[in-house]
Amino acid sequence: MAAPPARARADYDYLIKLLLIGDSGVGKSCLLLRFSDGSFTTSFITTIGIDFKIRTIELDDKRIKLQIWDTAGQERFRTITTAYYRGAMGILLVYDVTDETSFNNIRNWIRNIEQHASDNVNKILVGNKADMDESKRAVPTSRGQALADEYGIKFFETSARTNLNVEEVFFSLAKDIKQRLTDTDSRAEPATVRMSQTDQASGSGQATQNSACCGT
Repeated sequence: MAAPPARARADYDYLIKLLLIGDSGVGKSCLLLRFSDGSFTTSFITTIGIDFKIRTIELDDKRIKLQIWDTAGQERFRTITTAYYRGAMGILLVYDVTDETSFNNIRNWIRNIEQHASDNVNKILVGNKADMDESKRAVPTSRGQALADEYGIKFFETSARTNLNVEEVFFSLAKDIKQRLTDTDSRAEPATVRMSQTDQASGSGQATQNSACCGT
């Protein structure tokens, strides 16, 4: 039986840190509350700095512990939230489909990701408040999809109020991250085996030489 991944713990197989970013008022906290607690509130309470929730899900017979950080969208908290980019494994870029400014600012948020987050971080674009009357919609679905296509990321329209696509967004991002981690583990494992075999056959000096070669 294969050994569990190094990151595995007794109650989960993978720990995945996600980050919600976007302008203030687009519904980041409502999405998090809907996904983590299954609830929704119409009360608007501005996030002060950083908040987070935890939910454990099942994916491909693996227990995935999601640690989801909700960031403040206001400019005055921007220096606080940028510190949380580096450890993020997945980022949800959220805008309000009734607020074109929040959509246009997605490009600014992506620039922040490029400056502060890891190069291999998984991203997903989320157009929230899709349950609103079409007369109030400012950003057509086609524009959201076009922006996602431009950056090569997935796109969902959601509603925290009606629970539209909320589970799908988080599960989709978690699945992509899990696949990336699994691929990383599988690539690392053969190298370990080769070094061990070489070490047994040729001694530690030769093994050092080979391992350096394999690492280039």
